[in-house]
Amino acid sequence: MVTTPVFWEVVGEVWHYVVAGLALVLSVLASGHAVLRKRDSRAAIAWVGFVWLVPLVGAVLYFTFGVNRIRRQAVLLRGGLERYRAHAKESACLGEELDRHLPAQAAHLKTLARVVGGVVAQPLLSGNRIEPLLNGDEAYPAMLEAIQQARQTVSFETYIFDRDEVGLAFARALGDATRRGVQVRVLIDAAGTRYSWPTILHALRREGVRYARFLPAFALWRLMAMNMRTHRKILVADGRLGFTGGMNIRVGHCLKRRPRSPVQDIHFQVQGPVVTQLQEAFADDWLFTAGESLRGDSWFPKPEPAGRVLARGVTDGPDEDFEKLRWTLLGALSIARDSVRIVTPYFLPDPAVVSALNLAAMRGVQVDILLPSRSNLRFIQWASRAMWWQVLEHACRIWLTPPPFDHSKVVLVDGCWVLLGSANWDPRSLRLNFEYNLECYDAELAGRLEGLVETKLQTAHAVTLQEVDGRLLPARLRDGLARLLTPYL
Repeated sequence: MVTTPVFWEVVGEVWHYVVAGLALVLSVLASGHAVLRKRDSRAAIAWVGFVWLVPLVGAVLYFTFGVNRIRRQAVLLRGGLERYRAHAKESACLGEELDRHLPAQAAHLKTLARVVGGVVAQPLLSGNRIEPLLNGDEAYPAMLEAIQQARQTVSFETYIFDRDEVGLAFARALGDATRRGVQVRVLIDAAGTRYSWPTILHALRREGVRYARFLPAFALWRLMAMNMRTHRKILVADGRLGFTGGMNIRVGHCLKRRPRSPVQDIHFQVQGPVVTQLQEAFADDWLFTAGESLRGDSWFPKPEPAGRVLARGVTDGPDEDFEKLRWTLLGALSIARDSVRIVTPYFLPDPAVVSALNLAAMRGVQVDILLPSRSNLRFIQWASRAMWWQVLEHACRIWLTPPPFDHSKVVLVDGCWVLLGSANWDPRSLRLNFEYNLECYDAELAGRLEGLVETKLQTAHAVTLQEVDGRLLPARLRDGLARLLTPYL
């Protein structure tokens, strides 16, 4: 039997060999993982060099920060999800219909329709009507009316659901619908419920509304799932009338009430076959969160035409839908011929998107990017400002719109293609969040939104490259340091 002094003497002689062996094994594993998994060769080289230059510590840091556990966790959580597709073959838009609907100068957008179809694997549907609703002053009454008129089903998914006068009005309307015998399902992001205290959940329980929270809590070993939020905004009444866009449920969006923190935004009322795709996205999220399968004609009635807009849902998230929105944006930028107009509250594009914007501008496309002059998240505005020179030096134009803060999210291409929905132009929307957007082909809808953009431009400030380069050194250093955290913002 080895005595204690002898044991520690042996440990003292061999511990450095054990540590060296462990460091070697971890370095080999980390290097192999980086070489096989990293899409960006520069990132792979940087991590491999760091792993071998800083033995053991480098490998530990790589497995902690260098591995995309968020996407892996999302795939593990939702990989086996049975996705429901109702009437997928009905009303699918054929090439001949695109030819009839698109004006001659927008015929090239047929290529974009084919690209997006290949990316999202959803049919482009004809016969839709899409109405813009400005701020909560227009959107909330229409949404409440839809809930009040519902006779069979109401599905409602949102990120923020505040317990203020607006949130309580929605809770009462949802409770009234439940008491009428309507099947009501409400899905709220768990993080989004905490924007107000007390939360809206007690009010929903008091009204008898069936609700669920998206990814509410996890053990420490699943901590990365905290980054996976549903940022989607979907309301569907009786499977026929839908609403989507970027608007949360909070009084700040009602500008006519003069709230303490006013927020401009735009939402959309949707009718026609594409409402089925909104409902499908909700049904998938509800099945994942609550374990209940929503099926049948009450949730998915046979779609009926309501207008002339060609539309298709674009789901995006860190699961099987990873980077579908990013690919859609890259496709639109590469196909644009005349104009690209982007309205977004947060602008932190990755290098590929920056290159696509610059190449479009260099081809002669007029690229206008409208951002709020004063963000509600100052740190993100600092990081964004550190990147502006990258697009300004290649003739893209950046415009700063005056307060109140503009939370609108719209992309317009060549006066005929519209992308609307919940996503921002930042890493959180394009890589981490679950988002929902609609792509639309319609000159009339695009024209109406172009008019809104023109109205914003009348009071906007055009940012110049000289202005960006002329900032004081402390401000440039602050913005640059903020930009280093872009992947995590």
